[in-house]
Amino acid sequence: MSAEELFTEAERATLVALRRELHRNPELSWQEARTQETLEGALRAQGIRDVVRIATTGLRARVAGREPGAPVVALRGDVDALPIDEATGLEYASCRPGVMHACGHDVHAAWTVGAALLLAREPARGEVRLVFQPAEEVGQGARAVLESGALDGVGVIFGAHVDRRFASGQVVAQAGPAAASSDGFRVFLHGSGGHGARPQESADAIVGAAHLITALQTIVSRRLDPALPGVVTVGVVQAGRAPNVIPATAELAGTLRATTAGARRLLVEELERLSHGVASTHRLRAEVSFFDGTPPVVNSERAAAQAAQAVRELLGEPALVPLGTTNMGAEDFACYLERMPGCFLRIGAREPGGSPVPAHSPGFAPAEEALFIGAAVLARCARIAGGAR
Repeated sequence: MSAEELFTEAERATLVALRRELHRNPELSWQEARTQETLEGALRAQGIRDVVRIATTGLRARVAGREPGAPVVALRGDVDALPIDEATGLEYASCRPGVMHACGHDVHAAWTVGAALLLAREPARGEVRLVFQPAEEVGQGARAVLESGALDGVGVIFGAHVDRRFASGQVVAQAGPAAASSDGFRVFLHGSGGHGARPQESADAIVGAAHLITALQTIVSRRLDPALPGVVTVGVVQAGRAPNVIPATAELAGTLRATTAGARRLLVEELERLSHGVASTHRLRAEVSFFDGTPPVVNSERAAAQAAQAVRELLGEPALVPLGTTNMGAEDFACYLERMPGCFLRIGAREPGGSPVPAHSPGFAPAEEALFIGAAVLARCARIAGGAR
């Protein structure tokens, strides 16, 4: 039996309509009011009555288990969109200029409703708590969900992401790092300005910034263990407004990515050390600040094994595929994994003959079959982790 066949024809139509409604009406982080209302209505229409609003624009729903006191399992779907103009040409494309579900969160939200439907029909041994999380794209929603208490008492959590790098029907469910940490930094280099014709009279912040940009690349190449992935990217360089004026200040800003807590600390410490060292060399003063993002996603051995078992039982052994390369993207599901074990899966979403269109791009469109696979796999994960299928 395929994942689609777990649903009746009417249920499939309902889930597809829900996903397309969400896709047509995307909302940015912390603005998901209509999305929240739509999802709440969809849950109640499927007989899920225990639904409450949390984390401003999120939802928490409960599906009772068969045995009170059995382990509680959580499933998470994120709901926010991105500030991108859609270029998919879909008949249900975004009707909001400059806003698009370019990361598949419309599918994630709909498949979480689908998982709730399956679990309500055939309950797990213990309670299953479903979280519809806002503001994943800005890395803030997971913490807000945790602060709400919606996951208190949960023993294990599962979530998933559509991925067009993998064909529909393929699933990644493996232990260890699944996404990187993401921290931001900003460095101001303060010197003294002067005339472009007389550089000896200044302390040139632009020259210092150029040396610092180059020096920062040695953190990964010379300070980080070669066996550990890491990224130091400078994405902003700002200094000066006139070609014949040496500015007194230059600004750099960027992102740091790592897959372990130790590597994350090293990147931060080394960036600060180099910033001050290079600044001193060029008679400048460095002002360094960091913006904590999300920690790395590290799937637990047990939860990953349970997720892999769910995939085998539903789709067969060939459906399980390796991630294949380190994912240096970030995902605030990591915040849940700092509080409880869990597994974050990748659900293949490339139709036969399709190309691996990257997420966060105007043409991103997951194959709709992924909606049913994601729902079925997550529901099976909940049953297995709860101690009964």
